[in-house]
Amino acid sequence: QVQLVESGGGLVQPGGSLRLSCAASGSEFRTYAMAWYRQGPGKQRELVAAISTGGLTKYTDSVKGRFSISRDSTKNTVYLQMSSLKPEDTAVYYCNWGWSTPMIDSWGQGTQVTVSS
Repeated sequence: QVQLVESGGGLVQPGGSLRLSCAASGSEFRTYAMAWYRQGPGKQRELVAAISTGGLTKYTDSVKGRFSISRDSTKNTVYLQMSSLKPEDTAVYYCNWGWSTPMIDSWGQGTQVTVSS
């Protein structure tokens, strides 16, 4: 059974930083790309960043230069380092397998990120 558990969110002031973690269960972790998604208030879920098994990364334009995705295969964990946070980054952040589209329908609970002064 696959499971995704996100953590690390919180309330941060504009310009601040947070590091999100996603613990993934199952051997699939080492086989597929991983990605972070977010869903802001009243918005659809969007792909934020993805990382391949070989370490290739991609980002949505709005976070380029501010966010960094990484993975630790020994811990079955993917991270999202977020810096220079803006109010528009406020959202619930989720992780999933896959490079461009989510591979599993069962999402984790997500982790709330709120950027506000």
